[in-house]
Amino acid sequence: MDWLSALILGIVQGASEYLPISSSGHLQIFREILGVHLPTDQSLQFDILVHAATVCSTIVILWPMFKKLCIGFFSMKRNEDSIYVWKVLLSCIPVGIVGVFFKKQVEAIFGEGLMVVGVCLCITAVLLAFAWLSGIDRRTHKPVAADKGRDITWLDAFIIGCAQAVAVLPGLSRSGTTIATGIMLGDKRDKVATFSFIMVILPILGEALLDLGKMLKPGVEQASGALDAGAMIIGFLSAFLVGCAACKWMIALVKKGKLVWFALYCLAMGAICIIW
Repeated sequence: MDWLSALILGIVQGASEYLPISSSGHLQIFREILGVHLPTDQSLQFDILVHAATVCSTIVILWPMFKKLCIGFFSMKRNEDSIYVWKVLLSCIPVGIVGVFFKKQVEAIFGEGLMVVGVCLCITAVLLAFAWLSGIDRRTHKPVAADKGRDITWLDAFIIGCAQAVAVLPGLSRSGTTIATGIMLGDKRDKVATFSFIMVILPILGEALLDLGKMLKPGVEQASGALDAGAMIIGFLSAFLVGCAACKWMIALVKKGKLVWFALYCLAMGAICIIW
């Protein structure tokens, strides 16, 4: 992989991990556009790297909250922060089960072709459109206040977690699916986006460990060596920096109820993938 391809793919991962447009789907699209077809072990190396970068960007942007949650949880006392962390852990159970026990079956059934990506992007568009309509005041035809609604309940956390598990399909946006689900459940918009980004930290790290184990497993196609160090650094930094900007921007957009534009984008991109 050359440095320019690493830069573009890093930017795509950093932006699409947070924006509701599907990171897995867009990485597949841009790999096809750029003609990047790496050996299995090098592809896994790059995926682990850019996903680690987006985890770092989440922690940096949400550091005050992340630090507060860690202190509250490890205090071993029942408090608002520890309850929040337990809800996050509950939300991770469905995707953990899918990732550990059914990931191979999902990949075998659906694959990674652009047709699957296109269909799932269209589904993402429908979910975002429903979420946008759910957040519109029928009398004023304007988005309701971001703090209107309820706090995320235990049941909400589990349902949002189930939505995250379904979003393992390439083209079905994880952030879009989880945020849209929370909004349609009636949760506060200013809470849903933050919960969505906090809850993904463990699944991303878990997936990275699974990929690492897959990479080290005997029988995996071995390339002549590791990716070029310069390409890896550029990929990591671009994913991290763009991820920081996208994370802040997405939280602000959800509060303003601006998801409809992403619905239109996903619908258009999904149609292009299907036609392609």
